[in-house]
Amino acid sequence: MSEEINKIEARNLNLFYGDFQALINVNFTLKTNNVAALIGPSGCGKTTFIRALNRMNDLIPSCRITGELLLDGEDIHGSMDVTELRSRVGMVFQKPNPFRMSVFDNVAYGMRRQGVRDRRKIAEIVETSLKKAALWDEVKDRLKKSALTLSGGQQQRLCIARSISMAPEVILMDEPTSALDPIATVRIEELIGELKKDYSIIIVTHAMHQASRVSDKTAFFLLGELIEYNDTSKVFTNPRDKRTEDYITGRFG
Repeated sequence: MSEEINKIEARNLNLFYGDFQALINVNFTLKTNNVAALIGPSGCGKTTFIRALNRMNDLIPSCRITGELLLDGEDIHGSMDVTELRSRVGMVFQKPNPFRMSVFDNVAYGMRRQGVRDRRKIAEIVETSLKKAALWDEVKDRLKKSALTLSGGQQQRLCIARSISMAPEVILMDEPTSALDPIATVRIEELIGELKKDYSIIIVTHAMHQASRVSDKTAFFLLGELIEYNDTSKVFTNPRDKRTEDYITGRFG
């Protein structure tokens, strides 16, 4: 039986902004249908790492990368088309960022950009995506209303639906609940548990309890290095590195 290829893999990944090294020799793997939480203090490289996964760092002229970053064994920074990559690797940001258009058009936007014109197909995918994002029942009678009329938690789930509509394989979430109230946060956390049936997910979070609740694996970053990466239960109950223990027990960060 052949060994399963990792959905995401980083091999000796280094990332520089000019002379500053933001990621130092990072090695990381993520299997299909797993959730990995990235934890660590501000400025430690978590967001830089997930931005590298869908090449958002391409927008920064001084950015330089060495090592390998693979999606299904293919080098993300090699010959892979960046538009294809971003349809396969979706991104949900810290602050909900719906477009200034209707709820329906937000979810349909990516499909239309890719040239899909079949209205019935678009409508089906919009409905399916909103259902997967646990939002359909709340917005099915408001599809033509502005997305900006939704609550913060609903807007974030709409952004998740917008990502889902492109049929990604991986969803990256950069502190997706930090701008939300506790009730909306619980909804997103429950949603992550549902979404992992269909997607691989990487979530950046500052909340230890959130990482312990939603993830299969936890990665602790510090000053650009991946200090520890293991099953979440092991990282939180029996960390290998004293720096990990100090961070999760609140001694620093």
